[in-house]
Amino acid sequence: MDTFTVPVVTPPLTMTTPRLILRQWQESDFGPFAAMNADLQVMEFFPSVLTREKSDDMAMRCRDLIAERGWGIWAVALRETGEFIGFVGLHTPGYGLPFTPCIEIGWRLRADTWGKGYCSEAARAALDAGFNVLGLKEIVAFTALPNLRSQAVMKKMGMVCDPTENFKHPAVAAGDWLEEHCLYRLSKGAWQAT
Repeated sequence: MDTFTVPVVTPPLTMTTPRLILRQWQESDFGPFAAMNADLQVMEFFPSVLTREKSDDMAMRCRDLIAERGWGIWAVALRETGEFIGFVGLHTPGYGLPFTPCIEIGWRLRADTWGKGYCSEAARAALDAGFNVLGLKEIVAFTALPNLRSQAVMKKMGMVCDPTENFKHPAVAAGDWLEEHCLYRLSKGAWQAT
C-alpha cells in the first residue's frame, strides 16, 4: 500500500446485529470496561492488566476516534438489556509494524460472555462496515501466537494467516512469551465471496 487514506464517515456508525449493538462509548461503560481490563482471564494474552486510569484513557481514545472518523473500536452492548459487554471494531495501529499502514479488527469481551458467538457476530458487523461502508480493500488482525481463541475467531471470519509473516510485536518486551505475533489478512474480495 503506497498511499493510505483513513476514511471518514458522518454521522458516526452504529450497527445492530440480532443480539448486539455496536455503538459510541458512554461514560457508563467506563466502570465495566475497567473491571474487564483488570480481569486476569480477559487479559491473559496481554502484557498486563490495566489500571482504572489506563482503562479510562483507552475508552476515551476509542470514543474520540469514533467522534472524529465516524468509526473505530465500538462499545458492544446486548440489544435486549443494553448491558456493556466489551468492544469490537476497526483501528489504525499507532506503532510501526511490518505491515503498516493498515486497518485492523480487534475485540475484547467479558469472560462470562465467551462461547456464545457474540465476538463473531460483532466482528462480522465490523468487517461488513469496513468493506461496504468505508470501502477498505483489506482488513488485518493479529495476536500473540498462544492466543488460540482469537485466532479461531479470525479463521471463522475467513481470515488467512501466512506463518512467514509472523513478527515480534514492538510493544511487547523482548523474550516475553507474548512477543511473537501472527498476522491474519482478509481482502474485500474474499469477504464478499463468503
